[in-house]
Amino acid sequence: MKNKCLQDIGELALIQRICRKLPQRPDVVVGPGDDCAVVRPDKDSAYDWLLKSDPVIEGIHVFPKTPGRLIGHKALGRVLSDLVAMGGEPMWALVDIVAPSGTPAARVDQVMQGISALARKFQVAVVGGDVSAGLGLEVHIFVVGRVEKGKAILRSGAKPGDNLFVTGSLGGSLAGKHLRFMPRLKEGRWLCRQGWARAMIDLSDGLATDLRHLIHQSRVGAQLFLNAIPVSPAVKRPKNLTDRIRHALSDGEDYELLFAVSAVKTQSFQKAWQRSFSLSCTRIGTVTKRQGVIETVDGRGERKPLKESGYEHFK
Repeated sequence: MKNKCLQDIGELALIQRICRKLPQRPDVVVGPGDDCAVVRPDKDSAYDWLLKSDPVIEGIHVFPKTPGRLIGHKALGRVLSDLVAMGGEPMWALVDIVAPSGTPAARVDQVMQGISALARKFQVAVVGGDVSAGLGLEVHIFVVGRVEKGKAILRSGAKPGDNLFVTGSLGGSLAGKHLRFMPRLKEGRWLCRQGWARAMIDLSDGLATDLRHLIHQSRVGAQLFLNAIPVSPAVKRPKNLTDRIRHALSDGEDYELLFAVSAVKTQSFQKAWQRSFSLSCTRIGTVTKRQGVIETVDGRGERKPLKESGYEHFK
């Protein structure tokens, strides 16, 4: 098939195709492929800078009837969650809004109210952006943050023998969590400053997909304990445990943190977490040497390759 469409190659192949052609500079520490880009314009600075952009598009990420404030909250929250996943502190944001000319001005006001409320909570300054006419409502946000020099938590740092942890609970995002989640800023910064997490990613596309991203970048494998996965109370149906776990693996838009902790530090980490946070943090697996392979273990000890996957654009 010579003229392949995006639905033929899928999101991941498209990203790889684009990244092969991107120009770089010496001050880029981490380019495409992680939660954020990391740049170091000043070699003597105490910080590295984190760069991230993300869209929220009506009909894809939100519904036409979704309240404007929740659209704004989600648009900024998604980008902040990516910065958090690298242990970063968000600082500045640019906002581009695309909307049909018949959109009520009050709806755009509500979107900005949602953005502003979350920005104030995390001390982010919204410093500009642009507006444009378009076929549907879109909110595109670019954020700049910072992290201590050389301390960004990458997807590529997991080692065989590490334990895998996840914050909060997973699944059932369409019940409302995908619009009302709170980026785990305090937890992410703590994991970075204390040096607990060796690799980390935020769960936006679903545990099954995002775990694959992490092990791919780290060139390792993983063993996943199915019965340990914390399933959200939002997954009310079905009541069958197997199907509930499938929702936790595949629903996506949890915006929790998945990270790897050295086996040597695990016990100390768990005690420190309990002293520091009321948010749950659950050990759900281990990192293995079987590069690219995710093996699941159920309550009976039966092992199988992970087949589930999360959300992927164009498919």
